Amino acid sequence: MGVRHVIVGNGPAGFAAAETIRRLDNDADIRVVGGEDHPFYSRPGLAYVLTGSIPEKRLFCRPDEEYRTLRIRRIVDTVNDIDPRAHRLTLARGEALRYDRLLLAVGAKAVRPTIAGIDLEGVVTLDSLDDTRRLLRQARSARRGCVVGGGITAIELAEGLAANNVKTNYLMRGDRYWPSVLAPGESALVEARLEHDGIKLHRNSEMAEIIGAKGRVSGIRTQTGTLIECEILAVAIGTQPRLELAKAAGLETGKGIWVNPDFSTSDPDIFAAGDAAEVLDPATGKRTIDALWGVAMEHGKAAGSTMAGRSEPYRRPAPFNVTKIGGITTTLIGAVGTGGREGDLVTLSRGDSESWREQLDAFAVVADSGANHIRLVVGEDRIVGAVVMGDQTLSRPLQRLVRDKVDIRAIRDRLIEHPTEIAQAITALAEGTAVDAAV
Repeated sequence: MGVRHVIVGNGPAGFAAAETIRRLDNDADIRVVGGEDHPFYSRPGLAYVLTGSIPEKRLFCRPDEEYRTLRIRRIVDTVNDIDPRAHRLTLARGEALRYDRLLLAVGAKAVRPTIAGIDLEGVVTLDSLDDTRRLLRQARSARRGCVVGGGITAIELAEGLAANNVKTNYLMRGDRYWPSVLAPGESALVEARLEHDGIKLHRNSEMAEIIGAKGRVSGIRTQTGTLIECEILAVAIGTQPRLELAKAAGLETGKGIWVNPDFSTSDPDIFAAGDAAEVLDPATGKRTIDALWGVAMEHGKAAGSTMAGRSEPYRRPAPFNVTKIGGITTTLIGAVGTGGREGDLVTLSRGDSESWREQLDAFAVVADSGANHIRLVVGEDRIVGAVVMGDQTLSRPLQRLVRDKVDIRAIRDRLIEHPTEIAQAITALAEGTAVDAAV
């Protein structure tokens, strides 16, 4: 019998790890434990199911047949306890699983504020496919909805409710959307699209009370006393890494589960990856959390390689995400922080990265063309971050330039003096052509 690998979590990090272990070790015994009775599916796709843009069946990236082909046993259950000394974990239904190597790819859960009424029927978060199904069912009979929070998830919820003919109110604690990541003009683009779609924005508004009737939410009251009636209250104030199992097992934790560059924890036979992992970046000496689908996949591949005996130090890429915010296709790369107050979020939202908030010794170069917008965060000799809204022609070249820390000194002055020529200069530099040909 081969090495026994148990993976807790059937999301991107967990499945990528299982797939990698099988590729590197044909004899490995691989078991994936997940609480959802669904095969691996795309969490980012939930927003598109909410709006009706895609059918639910398109979410499923890896059907059950693929688990069987890879000889991965999928167990639908939750873990009650981990005994590191005995190398054993106990499932809720009583089954005990022994392991040689254990991966915690347990992800993060939506934070629910500690406020009276938070457990009323009709108060929803967006953690899972089951949450999405529940919200769609409730939207069929709801006339009014309210969204509280920030980041990408709040917009997904607001757009999802509006697409299902629910009159939607969106509360922002500050005077604009996502101020720590987006510049004022970028927030304005998103807000204008939301208002165009019939979503009412309430700036500088904070929920003070949830009002219920017969066990269901019937409205909220703001701190200024305004009553907003609703049958659905969607909360998106951030996510929190699931640390319960790690703490019970005695692992070192901070905001997340502390992992080394090879994704091992303080226990050499237990590993962690994905949204729950607080990864040590050897280049900076800092630990960071990314709530990004693509990063979680890379975590899983790296952790799986280590578990299969092929450890390679993980080199954290520049955080990168392409998503739709207010219906605008938006790419966020690297350090783009504006210094704005976080406001709506107590922690990261899904599709978010701590690095986006980082402020470096750099300045912004902005180019606008109609509905399209580009902001480059330019350092002394390289581009450290970028926001691309609308036309995505430059998103891939910019990702490469930020990721590879390409020297831009030859075009730096031109970017500053002639921002309208960003597209030509960036394209030429990314393709390795002569700078003169680009400008």
